[in-house]
This record gives sequence, structure tokens and C-alpha cells, in this order.
Amino acid sequence: MPAWGGPTLAKLRPMLLLVSAFAVSLLVTLCIVRGAKGLVRVVGDHDLSGPQKFHAHAVPRIGGVGILLGVAAGTAVLVWREPGTASWLGGFLACALPAFGAGIAEDLTKTQSPRRRLFFTAVSAALAVWLVQAVIQRTDIPGLDWVVSFPLGALLVTIFVVAGVANAVNIIDGFNGLASMCVVIMLIGLAYVAFAVDDRLIALLALAGVGAVLGFFAWNFPAGLVFLGDGGAYFLGFYLSELAILLLQRNPGVSPMFPLLLCIYPVFETLFSIYRRKWLRGVPVGMPDGAHLHSLIYRRFIRWAAGERSARELTRRNSMTSPYLWMLCSTSVVPAVLWFDSTAIQAVMIVLFGTSYVLLYWRIVRFKAPRWLAFRHSK
Repeated sequence: MPAWGGPTLAKLRPMLLLVSAFAVSLLVTLCIVRGAKGLVRVVGDHDLSGPQKFHAHAVPRIGGVGILLGVAAGTAVLVWREPGTASWLGGFLACALPAFGAGIAEDLTKTQSPRRRLFFTAVSAALAVWLVQAVIQRTDIPGLDWVVSFPLGALLVTIFVVAGVANAVNIIDGFNGLASMCVVIMLIGLAYVAFAVDDRLIALLALAGVGAVLGFFAWNFPAGLVFLGDGGAYFLGFYLSELAILLLQRNPGVSPMFPLLLCIYPVFETLFSIYRRKWLRGVPVGMPDGAHLHSLIYRRFIRWAAGERSARELTRRNSMTSPYLWMLCSTSVVPAVLWFDSTAIQAVMIVLFGTSYVLLYWRIVRFKAPRWLAFRHSK
């Protein structure tokens, strides 16, 4: 286990690491955008008719490659300044490969089932428990704390949480910049708390993630020149959840509710989607539909180009949808950061977020959403 915030890392300027990750991700993603034109039949998203498809032409969906290499570049900077962390950091990144690989396989072949992708994400989580001791051992939830007090219980809960967050990030990946910027917001919150408790290594790893995602974001938003893909979504979900678990494990002053409130938007979107599909519609929970909150906002709030199918207008509507959800994500991240040491306040905020989400969703469904939320543009 490396020194968590040793004197060498204390001298490392966070901006150097962030810029390194950003530059590598930016350049690799540019190569994907330029080079994928000749390979678009293999790496492009050609399905333009599905319930969650809002683009007008095939787009390469392997943006996760640039993000992974950007994070690797940031990690290399850490190893350069603190060679003693090389083994641990190498093991940490290696743990992500099964989840990332299963996602990329789906991006390239379109043959990997959700169950198969979740299985390999669970493998990644189990490897992280073994190699870097990233395991949940406290929750502040009666009963569940007893479960995680046993090694097997802690392992199963950790695998469930990591796989759940990875799948949740994939579910909100519906519009240009939506999932990627939400992850950036959550990683910034994580980095802030890590710096606050003097866990510099976790803070720097979170910033490496921020830089890598922003390098991808520059090509994804607003033009949608490249997509995150399942590889990118599963990698980011794994990376975010593992850093949150490590922060919690190494810092007793951080509330166990902090990671949940930090990630509550994608997590609650997933849970609500399961409820909506299984109990309200009676369809398989894995069946794609166009009734996610972000899909409803697209159809009912961004109205100026409704009915238009030109690439230009679809891209404009697409890009104007994501900021609504960035703001929603921020409403949980801000209190999570402000009261990171208070389980009681975190729990209240989780309940408040869930209640607000459901009320907003049903108002939109019933065409009773506040008019000021609708974006109208005069041509």
C-alpha cells in the first residue's frame, strides 16, 4: 500500500497532473475522431432509430479509449513523482480492465449482453478488493453494517455497489456531454473532500479522472463527434465508485453516506427505471425505452426544433438537454461536499433528492412541469 499523501505527493502540483491527463485524452480522442472515419462500420453507432437514439449519423463510440489512456497518463505523473506507488497504481488500473474490456467489446461487436458486462464489472470490483483492498466495511445502515463486518459480506456488498454504479453511469449516457460532465462534477466533489481530509493520493487520482474526461468532453459536447460508449461508461463508473470506496475506507471522518449522495443521480435514475419498467409497465428491466428523465426533458423542454430530423437541429436539441441534468446532479454533489462528515444530513439529502426527482418526473409526464424550464428558441 503506498503512502497516502506523502511529502513527495504534497509537492506535486495538481494542475500538472490534470493537464497531462487532459492533453493525452484530447489527442487520443482526436485521433479516434479522425481515424474512425475509415472504420466507422466497426466502431460507429449506426442504430439511429432506437428509443434512446438522438443523433442523425453514425458516430464512433470508443471514446472510453482516450479516457483510459488519459487516466494512465495522470497515473504515470504520480509514479514519476512517487515511484513507490507504481505497484499499487498499476494494480488499480489493471483492475479496471475487465469492466472496460467488456464495454469495448460491446461497442465493437454489439453482441455483449448487459448481464455479461455486469459480470465482468463484478470481476473488476473483486480484483480491486484483492489487489488494492478497496472494500466497503462500514455503511452506518443498521443490519447492513453487520453484513459488511464479515469478509464475504463486505466483498458481496462492494461488488454490488461497484457494478451498480458502473451500470448507472451507462444508463445516463444518453446525450452529448451528459454522463461525462456528471462524472466530472462528481469527481471534483470527491477530490475536494479528499483534499479536505488530507488524502492527497485519492484527490490526485480524482483530478486525473477529471482531466481525462474533459479531454473527451471537448470532442463530445456540443458537436457529438465521438461517444463515450459502454467501455467509457463502465470504466468511469468503476473508477468513480472505487475512488469513493477507497476514500471512505482510509478516512474515518468521511460519512459512509457521502459516496451514495455524491452518486445519487445516476443511482436513483437506475432504481427508478427498474421500478418503472418492472412494476408499472411489466416489461423486462433491461429493455431500453425512451422514458428516462433525460429523454423526457429532450422531448418536452427543448421545443424549438421539435419534429426536425436534420443533423444540425438534432445536435442542437441534444446538446441543450444535458445542462438540465448537470444542474440536477449538482444539487446532490454540493450538499454531499458541504456535509461530508455528517451521516444524518447526508441521509436527509438523499431522501430529499429522491422525493424531488419523483415529483419532477411525474410533473413532466403529466405536462405540468414549470413553464420556465422549457427552452424556446426563435429562429
